[in-house]
Amino acid sequence: MTKQLLATTENANNQNSQYTSLNDHEIANVVAHINEEHLDELLGFLSVFTSLSTAELDRVDAQIIDIYAEGIAIQTRPKSLGNQPANAQDNPLHDQIFFINFATPISQLDDLQAQYILLKQRADKKLGKKTIKLTKQVFDVQNSYNVSKNMLRLELSMPSLSSDTQLNNTAQSNDINGSTCSTSVPINEAGYAYLFDLEHNATTNALMTDSIDGNEADDNAVNDSEKNNVRPTRPHCYYTLRKAWQADDEIRVWVDVFLHGDTPGGNWAAALQAGETVVTKREFPEKVEHLRDGQAVVIVDETSMPTAARLLELWNNPTPPLVICVTQDADDQSYFDTVKMRSGIDNIGNDNRNTDSDSDSDSDTDNDCDTESRKDDHFTVLPIVTNQPNSGSDLATLIDSTLGDYLTDNPLQIDKVWGALEANTAKALRPLLRERLELSRTDVVVKVYWRHD
Repeated sequence: MTKQLLATTENANNQNSQYTSLNDHEIANVVAHINEEHLDELLGFLSVFTSLSTAELDRVDAQIIDIYAEGIAIQTRPKSLGNQPANAQDNPLHDQIFFINFATPISQLDDLQAQYILLKQRADKKLGKKTIKLTKQVFDVQNSYNVSKNMLRLELSMPSLSSDTQLNNTAQSNDINGSTCSTSVPINEAGYAYLFDLEHNATTNALMTDSIDGNEADDNAVNDSEKNNVRPTRPHCYYTLRKAWQADDEIRVWVDVFLHGDTPGGNWAAALQAGETVVTKREFPEKVEHLRDGQAVVIVDETSMPTAARLLELWNNPTPPLVICVTQDADDQSYFDTVKMRSGIDNIGNDNRNTDSDSDSDSDTDNDCDTESRKDDHFTVLPIVTNQPNSGSDLATLIDSTLGDYLTDNPLQIDKVWGALEANTAKALRPLLRERLELSRTDVVVKVYWRHD
């Protein structure tokens, strides 16, 4: 499965002769993305597929240096002295390169995702972690309404499992095509994401229109070209479960979608009607385990507020977090008004499944960065209102300076960060936070939730 390579110039030059290069100019972008976004996965690969010990992994950073048809080459380098354990000098480490083979060699970059997911599934299973599931879910649309000015809530449902099956488990069956179908959803997961099949609804609507028009004159029927015009420009889109719970004989789900202009996801969500079905094709658990101890900062924009809301309701840390909430419109700051945190001090064991937070609330938030303290909910929201799309390095600088100003007036030792923002913002913000807070890459998790085209 794994081959260890000496981290020397000679060996690096010889790698191309040992493995098959894909010769795709997009590889550099894929490598950069994985290195920025998925350090924990790379460390997991090294833990499972190499002989490195847990102690050694705690002392190194890892990055992919290239992707070949046969697998990926991961380089480890010792962390800076400031991030090393006190006894690290007794057993110094050196740079190493490990080659991890795919289950099946790939012939083009388009095949990489499937093989990478297989590696991740194998590593996560060995480590006892939740992992990506390639499962199909079918939900019925019950209702939709706004919960803030630009946030649309979809109410979905699906039949419940039988009473003798634990809801926290996911029962599975195979459909007629052999695909795995899930018959339940996790009700106690924060940031559990589904890949929604936008094309399912566009195709269904086109077929329905065609069927109706088929009863009219032939020259009024929808042709294939017109059907293609109604298909979304993106066939799939990830959305996290805002909340899921059991109600009588069904499971109910909230999915909150930020409506911001002419976007495939927003158009899809706004067009859904009660009685329609929506289909998901993949499930992805969010990485929030590092937030279980220490003082945390949670940084969100409109796309990640649903994840943070559920995270707060299921909060499993005695120390309440500081939440930095960035919105384009001040009226969307009201989204957190009805969120009740599961206090790590007072209410561990209560998951607030019955909390009614679907009503609209008026917000008194001003267009500034004044802090709003919520003594009854045990968390503090630091609002930032930009009056423009929330993307770019300038926003990263604003978030960093806003946090710095807050910490000057309210001294806190920040131990952990979780955030999810636009791609360029996330990339620029990570090093700013690591420098300001003197934290490692593993303690500053800032995810990419969307990209500004």
